[in-house]
Amino acid sequence: MKNLALILGLVLSVIACSSTSETTEPTSAEYLYNRGYKNLNKTRYTQAAENFEKIELEHPYSKWATKAKLMGAYAYYKDQKYDDAIMSLERFIKYHPGNKDIAYAYYMKGLCYYEQIVGIEKDQENSRLAMDAFNQVIVRFPDTEYAADARKKINLINDHLAGHEMEVGRFYLEQNNYLSALNRFSVVVNEYQTTGHIEEALYRQVEIYQTLGLGKEALDAARVLDYNYPKSKWNIRAQKLVKTDK
Repeated sequence: MKNLALILGLVLSVIACSSTSETTEPTSAEYLYNRGYKNLNKTRYTQAAENFEKIELEHPYSKWATKAKLMGAYAYYKDQKYDDAIMSLERFIKYHPGNKDIAYAYYMKGLCYYEQIVGIEKDQENSRLAMDAFNQVIVRFPDTEYAADARKKINLINDHLAGHEMEVGRFYLEQNNYLSALNRFSVVVNEYQTTGHIEEALYRQVEIYQTLGLGKEALDAARVLDYNYPKSKWNIRAQKLVKTDK
């Protein structure tokens, strides 16, 4: 019986060791990268990011570590963990400025800010950060597909920023704070001339100048509006204001 118990104990010990060996996953950089890529494709973004981060920690000098920085950033981006994504992208940009995917890294950084843009009634810090990031893409990599898309997104951001200025300007106008309102509308006229808000901004200038008794300034703004947007509803209203004043 003692021999039987001893043999049984040895068998169980071998089975346990075998089971442990079979369930222990390899941790080579290549394995982790492939695991991360698989998790990414299956939308398991948190797990994917962990796989890619582990490569950086355990295999910092392997060829997979460079790829892992960018893939980890992408996993964080897809998981809407934008701050983590930006940190990974900044590491990639700092340590691999000559990498073939560097343009994409700059572009993705812009996307991280772009995805966090809020409504025009709120602070527009992310809009400005996205604008700066996309401008870097255009300046550094002007002939890439990323620069082409960055230009489109900058146009949208400009329209959004102009909308914010208009929203704040209208608020001041409702409060009869004419000078503050005028400053906001003037920002649109001077800095966002290609957006869809320019016509109303010019009209608001005419309106406020009239209210403040600045007839010449009102007429000048009305002439600009009439010359550039003669058929605009805002121009029709503006021309009525200056004619009434006469």
